[in-house]
Amino acid sequence: MSDKPHYRKLLLFLLFAELIFFSAPLVAGDADDKEHNIEPLLAKVYSQEDVSKWWVSEKLDGVRAIWNGEKLHFRSGNLIHAPLWFTANFPDLPMDGELWVGRGTFDRLSGIVRKKIPVDNEWKQVRYMLFELPDHSGTFTARVQKMIKLTTSVKIPWLKVIPQIRLKSEEELLKMLDDVVKKGGEGLMLHRADSLYHSGRSDDLLKLKPWQDAEATVIEILPGKGKFSGMMGSLLVKDQSGHIFRIGTGFSNDERRSPPPVGSVITFKFTGTTKKGLPRFASFLRIRQQF
Repeated sequence: MSDKPHYRKLLLFLLFAELIFFSAPLVAGDADDKEHNIEPLLAKVYSQEDVSKWWVSEKLDGVRAIWNGEKLHFRSGNLIHAPLWFTANFPDLPMDGELWVGRGTFDRLSGIVRKKIPVDNEWKQVRYMLFELPDHSGTFTARVQKMIKLTTSVKIPWLKVIPQIRLKSEEELLKMLDDVVKKGGEGLMLHRADSLYHSGRSDDLLKLKPWQDAEATVIEILPGKGKFSGMMGSLLVKDQSGHIFRIGTGFSNDERRSPPPVGSVITFKFTGTTKKGLPRFASFLRIRQQF
């Protein structure tokens, strides 16, 4: 594959960067309900592995949602105010996945799932895409088989399993990454096939993207010039490591007219870091949503 050397360089950048940036009717539950929360499995960044020992899937740009057997929660533990019909026939065992509408629709999805009074017509667009069964005692391969069997048996149209495939080589992995990104996807996830479930950040779950992302706090809004005259030109931000830098790309004209306010936390993407730890090619993604 012609882009393989390019992606290999990106993988090295991303590995280094990971070290640097380290109520209402018909609603299922109460707003402050955090009972029976499940601690999720969290991903590390892919560097280089024997790909044949992993299951690979697309990394969906959705909202993480954990079903504890009774109620649906955000990763934070806060309740998701889904309509009763959405979860009415869910199985009574814990499930982990992503609420998802489609590629490139995160902002629309966020607006739907954050409402305390759910709108049925909006939720009819949402699917719950499974990728884990936290209480299952088997390997990830066994969990994949169980998820497929489970969703087939309950026959809920919006409850699906994220497709998992096996690849033979890193070349195939990078080709899949390239194909997914060209279609508007975010990247890939790799689950170690023989791993047992456990919570916390783990080497058994890896993420692979053509860029890394991180968060920073807006400390100043800098005025634009030329075609951006009268609008925001760039943001001066401070990241979690204390680095201060500007972000001037990735904004729509509407976002430049009404930029993220001082004090807000934004998510930005970048490709590697400089020797001083500053992100290279930092570009705005979105204001961080508090779930």
